Amino acid sequence: MGGRSRRMGRDKALLPYRGGVLAEYVAGEVARAAGWAALVGDRALYGGLGYPVIRDLAPGAGPLGGICSALRSSTARWNLMVACDMPNVTAAFLAELLEAAEGGGADCLLPAGSSGRPEPLCAVYQARCLPVLAEAFAGGVRSITRALAGAGVRILPVGDDTLLANCNTPGQWIPHGDKTRGERV
Repeated sequence: MGGRSRRMGRDKALLPYRGGVLAEYVAGEVARAAGWAALVGDRALYGGLGYPVIRDLAPGAGPLGGICSALRSSTARWNLMVACDMPNVTAAFLAELLEAAEGGGADCLLPAGSSGRPEPLCAVYQARCLPVLAEAFAGGVRSITRALAGAGVRILPVGDDTLLANCNTPGQWIPHGDKTRGERV
């Protein structure tokens, strides 16, 4: 959702991975953890991946617009948002995030690795975050963490930094390429 994959040079969601594409893998892990998953983006690009596609109401404006689009279409109280470029994310880890969010009383749960920097693109958002995020987005804010300044945020320390790793460049992707088909970026 949101990004243009400029540094990667091609759509990260469609990178070959584990016999499919990266977005399918990530959505599958989300579905296993949450019971359901949808993709945010262009139906023409992602409609064939086997998941419902939510239209990004602000395409190309960054991931905050994608999160707002997902929250607008959701009927769930808690919403797990995961970027499509996280090849190490697992259903077990995502289920732990959901469980921690439901028991924490905050509006949003952001995991943070050893750096202490929160990861808003692998996080759990309550539906009630939408007005705060939408107002910030409408005001020109594009940073998710800045947009969350008006919400109750809880940070969850994560011991395994690899779970939160994302791939933004071909150099970061090469170790993850689809070894089953020999494809690389």
